[in-house]
Amino acid sequence: MGRSGVRGERSRPSGRGGSTARAGDLGWDESLYEGPGSGGDTPPGPDGRRPAQGHRHKGPRAKRRGFRILRWAAGTLAVLVLATAGAGYLWYRHLNSNIKTDKLNIGEHKAPAPTPNAAGQTPLNILLIGSDSRNSKENLKLGGSKESVGAAPLADVQMLLHLSADRTNMSVVSMPRDTLAQLPKCTDPKTGKVYEATTTRQMVNTSLGRGGPGCTVATWEEITGIHIDHFMMVDFSGVVSMADAVGGVPVCVDANVYSRNSLGEGSGLKLRKGTTSVKGEQALAWLRTRHGFEDGSDIARAKAQHMYMSSMVRELRKNATFTHPNKLRTLAEKATDALHVDDDLHTVKKLYDLSNELKKPEPDRITMTTMPFVYVGARVAPKANDADALWRLIREDVSLDGKDKDKKKAKDEVSDDPAAPDDKIAVQVSNGTRTATTAAVPGRASQVAQALVAEGFTKSVPDQTQSLAEDKTVLRYPSSDLEGDAQAVAKSLGIPLSSVKKSTDVSGVTLIVGADWKTGSAYPKSGAPDLV
Repeated sequence: MGRSGVRGERSRPSGRGGSTARAGDLGWDESLYEGPGSGGDTPPGPDGRRPAQGHRHKGPRAKRRGFRILRWAAGTLAVLVLATAGAGYLWYRHLNSNIKTDKLNIGEHKAPAPTPNAAGQTPLNILLIGSDSRNSKENLKLGGSKESVGAAPLADVQMLLHLSADRTNMSVVSMPRDTLAQLPKCTDPKTGKVYEATTTRQMVNTSLGRGGPGCTVATWEEITGIHIDHFMMVDFSGVVSMADAVGGVPVCVDANVYSRNSLGEGSGLKLRKGTTSVKGEQALAWLRTRHGFEDGSDIARAKAQHMYMSSMVRELRKNATFTHPNKLRTLAEKATDALHVDDDLHTVKKLYDLSNELKKPEPDRITMTTMPFVYVGARVAPKANDADALWRLIREDVSLDGKDKDKKKAKDEVSDDPAAPDDKIAVQVSNGTRTATTAAVPGRASQVAQALVAEGFTKSVPDQTQSLAEDKTVLRYPSSDLEGDAQAVAKSLGIPLSSVKKSTDVSGVTLIVGADWKTGSAYPKSGAPDLV
């Protein structure tokens, strides 16, 4: 059986009598990310081979690739709006009725929203989900047996789209579907059924079956500590219906493909080397194919699915013109019918406003990567330190293209607001030492609160109700008249004034002891490592 990859990189022996290649030519390019976990130290998988590593592309062609994945979101949304223009209120209402919605986060805990920058702007985080649901006749055609009807759907494609607060750059991070993690407690908003938090690690794609996409959002927030603003979900039949509406989607492979092994396993996809426009059953087979690409893994299949989506949206954008009104009407119908979004994106206008935000970054400021991972048997897990570092960059709104390095860091500035006497300043201390891979250090809030009392801040109390996840220690205050008080607290413990931030998420001076300060009563002079 010959194995193929998406055209764009050199073939190499697979060890199984065929050839493999890397994704790249039509939209999947992890090599644009130069951050943690991108080196060649990933341990081999269960078959003794290391997962393929992307080559670096530094020219204009490579930069264009990163932009293409965005078109799955921004381009599709633009099509929706173009399709409604001039069609009248009833048609607009009809398209709105097509859009399926669900609650954003159905978990027990939610990651804190980011603090606005000096201009009052905040980042935008959108979770893109591809469901493998077989609970319809259309989706059953994707594969699987009749016995799979009624089974819980799986979130087999998961990508976080992070748009910077100033809208100058965007990062897209993919998490492999078979990533192992403990799943949070979720409550199904429709039935009230409670899914308790798992005590063992489970595949993250099973989160979708624990009450819906809101549990997948909760899982991401639990793993990453990143606040998610929206989700957008499509199933494969929805993607294919849009592809058929535009007349097919071009895909490209560097060798002949036949996805069927000696045991008869595989989607049966047959393609000749080069570019082919796929639709109908052939498009379904492309989305299902695993055995025909690279090493036959789910990670290779995910790359093919992403490439298909980005290529599909290119076709959507190309056909979204008023010179083809009938095709435009069909596209609008199919696209709105395919989307499943959070409750706040329930109208075409909301989707249009979001698409305008997503189109603001220049193509060369859009970066793609996959969560750094290690193999755990046949599955994967977040790579310690490297995955945490990536999540931290996103939480702190640092671009992954490295172009923020040239920005000068704001200097510590002493507030003009006079501080109250130390013994009159009320301080709440929270334990934020928990990370995606480690539990919170017990008793840290109490220890630091006691240190503040010893410094004269006698109204300092620990918050015993929850443990947070904060990479760097931070002092938050809600209004300008408390800025001086917060800075006085920071000075007493040696915390830099750059870590004192205004935030409406707190009601008073609040000290969150981060993972950079796990021991001792004085803030470590070195602080957390600087990754930017």
